[in-house]
Amino acid sequence: MLDVKWIRAHQAEVEYAARHKGIEVSIPELLELDEERRSRLAEIEGLRQSRNALTEEIGMLLKQGDQPEAARKKQAVKDIHLRLNDLEAAYRLADQAYTAAMLRVPNPVSPDTPAGQSDKDNIELYRAGTLPDFAFEPKDHVALGNLHRMIDIPRGVKTAGPRQYYLTGAGVLLHRAVQQLALDLLTEKGFMPVDVPLMARGDALVNTGYFPLGEDQTFKLAEEDKWLVGTSEVPLVSYYSNEIVDLAEPVKMAAVSLCFRSEVGSAGKDVHGLYRVHQFAKVEQVIICENSLEKSDALLREITENAEELMRLLELPYRVVAVCCGDMGQKTYKQFDIETWMPSRNAYGETHSSSNLLDFQARRSNIRFRNAEGRLTYAYTLNNTAVASPRILIPLLENHQREDGSIRIPEALRKYMNGFGEIRAVQE
Repeated sequence: MLDVKWIRAHQAEVEYAARHKGIEVSIPELLELDEERRSRLAEIEGLRQSRNALTEEIGMLLKQGDQPEAARKKQAVKDIHLRLNDLEAAYRLADQAYTAAMLRVPNPVSPDTPAGQSDKDNIELYRAGTLPDFAFEPKDHVALGNLHRMIDIPRGVKTAGPRQYYLTGAGVLLHRAVQQLALDLLTEKGFMPVDVPLMARGDALVNTGYFPLGEDQTFKLAEEDKWLVGTSEVPLVSYYSNEIVDLAEPVKMAAVSLCFRSEVGSAGKDVHGLYRVHQFAKVEQVIICENSLEKSDALLREITENAEELMRLLELPYRVVAVCCGDMGQKTYKQFDIETWMPSRNAYGETHSSSNLLDFQARRSNIRFRNAEGRLTYAYTLNNTAVASPRILIPLLENHQREDGSIRIPEALRKYMNGFGEIRAVQE
């Protein structure tokens, strides 16, 4: 959420972000609603002051024995009560409409964010690693998973429906190994490990910018206002909601958690194998820092580099792209994605995302700190997917496969894989 005074002073900038992010919200109507609610509130406060003054006068008149004048002023108080009832009802309606509109207003984008409408318009910044040059016909991750009895999609569908799966044997070990490698890497870099709730109340999702626009992507529990979170970013940011935080040094947190997404609207898109599933695990980086553009931009590059370091440890070729406005979410100011080479797609596929949100989440979540002048002000928040599995298993299996069907395990993962340096086919 933005400061409405800032919106008023930067209307064109906000309208640009809404238009390019594909968010339907009328900024002129929002500003009119703000004027209306403030006008109603001013009138309400004026009438309350008049009512209080009259009440005091009535007390004085009764002490003086001036019953007729006291009765006249009592009637004036009743008239004010009636007027207040009407005004307060009108104010509530205007305030509800204003709040609903404010919750749709997007964060503006950084000046260097590319214009564009979809991921096809993202701008490649650089590539790292060498693409595999197979002297044989490579298998995709589903075939490799079947060969090594690591992935069972048919039984996942049988049990839980589309986009569900089982990981078995070496698939489970690899799934857990990449997560532990990522968590160990971040812990060494000073991130505090956090075990988070997998469900959250609706207000936590509103406060972190996932509701109302992302409600259809979230699984709701039937009995209460509880939702399964699609990222541990939600509970990590909410950890400090309604608090004043010491930001002499940035707060750095890392969580390993299951995540759940309904993927509404993606039917027929990236549904093969493990690329787009309903349940997955993520290691997430979240940083809360002071409200400095320069420092937050440096931290954005830091968390992106952390994810890149993991990619180098996994010995996977990747590229980094600057995400265009049309491929961004409502809350994002600036974003980089890491895309990893996936031989079966003959293309890079998105595996990591880094975002700078400025104070968008902090305003909604009421996370503040004291600046150098001692004034309370809103913090900035950033996040990055250090690794997401099982999606990362796609490039891991496909890039490291050999002609005989075996799969080489990168050196950095072997200590988490019981020392094994390769995965060989299960013998019948």
